[in-house]
Amino acid sequence: MSTQPLVLVADDEPRITKLVSMALTDEGFRVVTASGGVEAVAKAEEVRPDIVLLDIVMPDLDGIEVMRQIRERRSVPVILLTARGSASDKAKGLDLGADDYVAKPFHLDELAARVRAVLRRASGISTGTGVVRFDDVEIDLERRIVTRGGELVQMSRTEWLLLQHLAANAGKVVLHTELLTKVWGPEYRDDLQYLRVWVSRVRRKLGAKPGEPGRIKTFQGIGYLLEVDEDRGAGGADGHMGSSAVDHEAASRYTQSRPPQRSRT
Repeated sequence: MSTQPLVLVADDEPRITKLVSMALTDEGFRVVTASGGVEAVAKAEEVRPDIVLLDIVMPDLDGIEVMRQIRERRSVPVILLTARGSASDKAKGLDLGADDYVAKPFHLDELAARVRAVLRRASGISTGTGVVRFDDVEIDLERRIVTRGGELVQMSRTEWLLLQHLAANAGKVVLHTELLTKVWGPEYRDDLQYLRVWVSRVRRKLGAKPGEPGRIKTFQGIGYLLEVDEDRGAGGADGHMGSSAVDHEAASRYTQSRPPQRSRT
């Protein structure tokens, strides 16, 4: 039996499915195609792909509905393909649960790289065990469950992997490049805007108000920190600073020691 990942590509443009199929096959993937949404749902049930590439605009069922129906049956990573490339369209696709979003026209090499990156995320990242608690939020790293106010928080695979890495390093500043590399892969290590979008999504899931960081603090030009200590920056009963305070202080020294730079994330 072949161990190569199986990709389902659904698009109503035969030229697109043929090009994508040829390119991914050359990259070592197995590929099956569908020419519409209804066929894509049937093929997903039949062949059980490792990842699905869906055009959003299809004549029978759109990609969003196809994604919903496929995921009712089993959890599978999805990349949306669309000619709509605006930031708002991209955010909408991600909000609806897509693992990634690629705007047409796209480079076939980039598409293959994104498929590999999403498959890496789907395989999971082991970044610690235990339970992290703050406010009314509980993050169970071993069971991969997040609750808020006692209610289960629905998170996409990418949201969970990002939060998992922050929670496993709670109280510590995690570098931009580390988050991007660990969660998305080395080819994403400089895509700070991409990281910013996903951090914003996770913040909202944890209860932060729009425009506010909540418990995920930003360190300009450095990275992010999940703050869990109630007495933020205050000494504990033994007179020592908590790990969060130590990392804040270290990050501050790092920032002050750097030469002036243009605005960065």
